[in-house]
Amino acid sequence: MTNSQEQYQALLEDVPCNLCGADDYEVVYPARYEDARPDDILETFRSSGDEILVDQLVRCNQCGLQYLTPRLKSDVVITGYSEGTDEAFISQNKGRELTFAKSLDLIEKYKPQRGRILDVGTAGGAFLGVAHRRGWEVAGCEPNKWMAEWGSQHYGIEIQAGTMDDMELADNSFDVLTLWDVLEHTPDPKAVLEECRRVLKPDGVLIVNYPDIGALVSRLMGRKWVFLLSVHLYYLTRETIQKLLAASGFATQRIKLHWQSLELGYILFRMGPYIPWLSKLGTKIVKALHIEHLQIPYWMGQILVIAQPNQE
Repeated sequence: MTNSQEQYQALLEDVPCNLCGADDYEVVYPARYEDARPDDILETFRSSGDEILVDQLVRCNQCGLQYLTPRLKSDVVITGYSEGTDEAFISQNKGRELTFAKSLDLIEKYKPQRGRILDVGTAGGAFLGVAHRRGWEVAGCEPNKWMAEWGSQHYGIEIQAGTMDDMELADNSFDVLTLWDVLEHTPDPKAVLEECRRVLKPDGVLIVNYPDIGALVSRLMGRKWVFLLSVHLYYLTRETIQKLLAASGFATQRIKLHWQSLELGYILFRMGPYIPWLSKLGTKIVKALHIEHLQIPYWMGQILVIAQPNQE
């Protein structure tokens, strides 16, 4: 074992299943600690982080939840997210605004009267910026201090640097709460959902977007699936997300595919760690044709879930 591998494994901890608490699992993908980069934790945990999964992925034999164990300790994860800059991520905010405008159309079918909306893990604030322009009263938090400041200044809204716990939110205080590509990153998703349940109004709406490891594209790509990343601690399916929501006090209302828009050049760039030759060739072609900024809708297994507090 190399010094780098030993250094990385010293940062790990074993965790039980977040859904049922069992410590009974089968290995889905074994660890690849030889590819770990313990000196680049800040680089790994930026919002545009695309470091391929090196930790062991397991499936709980009791409830089916898939998660990493052993994994980086929670304090290492939170510290990694809070520091550093991420110009690559915010370069794609135009595409994210297009995606979020369509998402708000859906949200407003459930909440036509615009009220208070909270976005947890809001990154550069694209969703809140779109919601604010459409008349919503917005609030948000983002662990990365640089991203929170950038989003606040760019959209003219207040984004608190930190987590939900840092906001000291009142019970039943929001009409809508959103988790866009966030839940799979959190060390304790059940606790996050329980906090969402507390601050949502009884008739409030929760939106959760996540990459579905049970999707056909994931099963076809196997270990080369683009969402098998070191920053994703949990891997949900339609079945396990509904179980997790129910255990946290929510009733699932709808599950649908979630299409997102990004620049063609950025998509090819993110393809690099998985299919290097295609990424390089594609980048040369799109630059020669001057279409690298073309907005492309794409789907690689992303799912959107609409849930509401369980009244039982």
